[in-house]
Amino acid sequence: MTRYGQQFGPDFTFLGVDPVDLEDTEALAAADVVIVGAPWDGGTSHRPGTRFGPQAIRGTDYLGHDGSRPHLALRVDAMQDLRVVDAGDVEMPPGEQERSRQALEDAVYAVASQGTVPLVLGGDHSITLPDATAVARHLGFGRVSMIHFDAHADTGHIEFGSLYGHGQPMRRLIESGALRGDRFLQVGLRGYWPGPETLDWMASQSMRSFEMTEIVARGLGACLDEAFEIALDDCDAVFLSVDIDVCDPGHAPGTGTPEPGGLSSRELLDAVRRICLELPVAGIDVVEVSPPYDHADITAALANRVCLEALSGIAARKVGLDHDPAGPLLEGR
Repeated sequence: MTRYGQQFGPDFTFLGVDPVDLEDTEALAAADVVIVGAPWDGGTSHRPGTRFGPQAIRGTDYLGHDGSRPHLALRVDAMQDLRVVDAGDVEMPPGEQERSRQALEDAVYAVASQGTVPLVLGGDHSITLPDATAVARHLGFGRVSMIHFDAHADTGHIEFGSLYGHGQPMRRLIESGALRGDRFLQVGLRGYWPGPETLDWMASQSMRSFEMTEIVARGLGACLDEAFEIALDDCDAVFLSVDIDVCDPGHAPGTGTPEPGGLSSRELLDAVRRICLELPVAGIDVVEVSPPYDHADITAALANRVCLEALSGIAARKVGLDHDPAGPLLEGR
């Protein structure tokens, strides 16, 4: 195992942070967060292109690489208050599904096993199976809850003759025992899939899904309150998985399976910040950014900011800030 370059495109790191070698356990342990690229779209069922997602998420930023990103609301600077490094892209050759899945799991485990938070840039949502499995390998199967932002449940069984597409990772995680169904929180579901048989399976696993109609009726904050209470019950940490299609296509057009009627970009950013500030997050992935279908880098920019909100929330938690996300700007540090 080693530090990889970018598999598709120029070799540069997220916001210009230092590169890291995945064999350098001391460097991994000294970091707070390690960026890992997962350039994979072999699980895609509709529009491809997410193999180019990591490059787009890393590169979409107008502020330059000055080593500083002060957060106006939190009054922290994730690039200064955290040690963030970038391990590059895992080698995930197109068509080599099993090999690619194992390589990603090994890379994420190399980070998580040092007590460091992996932040994985996807890639389609099938990468969450190796991502979350690796974190559970470190903390213990059944000890990690999941908060999953998505338009789709991703709990299908066999799709197009395969067990491992981007519509199935959550089912595989629960079936394997890595994650518990009764500590699996899904936010933003809507649309016309899956069907009754899959919904019945989800109910049998005691999964909790906050469909968009409920979010609109109750408010996102109230739904998150309930999700947090469940997530921290008899679990030691949380894995956060953000499918960019949880947002309405007007806010995230560059994705493989867009579904109208989703969250706004503002709602997603606030939610991610709050999760990483209030909960013990042990792993994150941001998936389903498909640059070929993007317009003016809208989706890539949003995914970049999802990463920054997550990092800022982790930084605020580290320095011990007590902040109401709905309140005014903090007055200094």
